[in-house]
Amino acid sequence: MQIALAQLNQHLQGSGVKGVRTLYTLHGDEALLQQEAADAIRSVARGQGFTERMVFTVSGAHFDWGEVLAAGGSMSLFADKQIVEIRIPSGKPGKEGAVALQQIAESASQQDGVLTLVVLPRLDKASKSTAWFSALENNGASIQIDPIERAALPAWIAQRLQAQGQKVLGGEAGQQALQFFADRVEGNLLAAHQEIQKLGLLYPQGELSFEQIERAVLNVARYDAFKLSAAVLSGQPVRVQRMLDGLKAEGESEVFVHYALAEEIRALKRVKDAVAAGKALPMVLREQRIWGPRERLFERILPGLSASAIDKLLVSAHHVDGIVKGIRRADWPSDSWQALHRLAMRLCRACMPRTA
Repeated sequence: MQIALAQLNQHLQGSGVKGVRTLYTLHGDEALLQQEAADAIRSVARGQGFTERMVFTVSGAHFDWGEVLAAGGSMSLFADKQIVEIRIPSGKPGKEGAVALQQIAESASQQDGVLTLVVLPRLDKASKSTAWFSALENNGASIQIDPIERAALPAWIAQRLQAQGQKVLGGEAGQQALQFFADRVEGNLLAAHQEIQKLGLLYPQGELSFEQIERAVLNVARYDAFKLSAAVLSGQPVRVQRMLDGLKAEGESEVFVHYALAEEIRALKRVKDAVAAGKALPMVLREQRIWGPRERLFERILPGLSASAIDKLLVSAHHVDGIVKGIRRADWPSDSWQALHRLAMRLCRACMPRTA
């Protein structure tokens, strides 16, 4: 059974009569949201008598799954109900673990005194298709923890502020304040949560001005090269500049940033050529493993992007590949980050939405 994260509290609040489920699986990379979801499950479970807790962290191939199986079967007539928490940071339980997880999942409904909570990172499609994950999902409740994307971050911040009795001013000024806040904390949701809590300590309940937010909120944004690629494909030059500055300040490898940008250009080239050869765009995108938000960006960009424009971008990417590896070129900046900036902006301008 899959439960959307937004529906988890409603699910737990409705568990009073029948009790919480005996098996929950949380999977995703957003640490704050995963922690909050786990806390919510534990809190309701404690209210229903699950007062003991055992935590197992699967640390490698030599992990003893027998201990986990024994913990789930060690209830006595007079023992308190217990939570057995299994953390698998790698997302790979191994052969023995896969068998154990299937056994745990299939026996979960028969163990009223044991609540099993399995915590996993973000899983790829292959992992979600395994027998062990299917057993967890089919015999319990599975909650996927998706990251808060940049476009949704201002609304998330506003919701969190409202929960502690605060809100930004209405109208355009309020939207500017939320956008400013989002720019400061993008890619670092745990720090965003801390900054929201800090506002609750600094100011009373009620409306917050832009000036109050500007004074209080630290710049704790964290970026990665693949999020930079998404911003470039979205045609957001101001955000691209901010992300490049952030990546440089964080000491990110210029070679890796170049790879992320160049790979997007190569992907555009492959898809464009395949479509020109007569293949349907949806089929090509599937073949190139382009899906989700990236798929929608490609669908928007490609009709307005000529083959010659992509070829020029490929030439630029080739030049920058040499620059980040120490090969100077007369018509390009010798500084790697300046060259990356030029390449990113050329691709960004090519991907900007066309106005009618």
